[in-house]
Amino acid sequence: MATIRTEIVIEASPQHIWDVLRDVGAVHTRLLPGRVADTRIQGVERFLTFPDGHVIRELIVSIDDRTRRLAYAVVEGARPSLDHHHASFEVHSEGEHGRLIWITDVLPDTIAADIRIRTEYGIKEMKQAIEASAPPRRTALTDTLET
Repeated sequence: MATIRTEIVIEASPQHIWDVLRDVGAVHTRLLPGRVADTRIQGVERFLTFPDGHVIRELIVSIDDRTRRLAYAVVEGARPSLDHHHASFEVHSEGEHGRLIWITDVLPDTIAADIRIRTEYGIKEMKQAIEASAPPRRTALTDTLET
């Protein structure tokens, strides 16, 4: 089994990053707008619809607010077809910002290079969306200018 680990620092608070990630029904509006056209939740399953109409069915395995970790598995609709897919997101503090870690385990191993390209591109898109929606940071200069 191949494991792909992708990390990126996001200029937003860890809590804001986690708020976006844990909102599993809003991938199309908060996490990957434009990349995902619609998100539907049915029990513990999430259905992601892409602009071309393709649908991926995922199982939401865990949402852990204490550790800021979300785990999921693609169970149907992967292109190309996968024998196994399990992934998790973790949000860690990185100074004032947050570090997003995306770990994906896949079979067959031969698909790992393609999945790595997708996760590296996808995490950059997530960074853009999360930073765009982050509330502005308050600084001493901001406080001075407002008084």
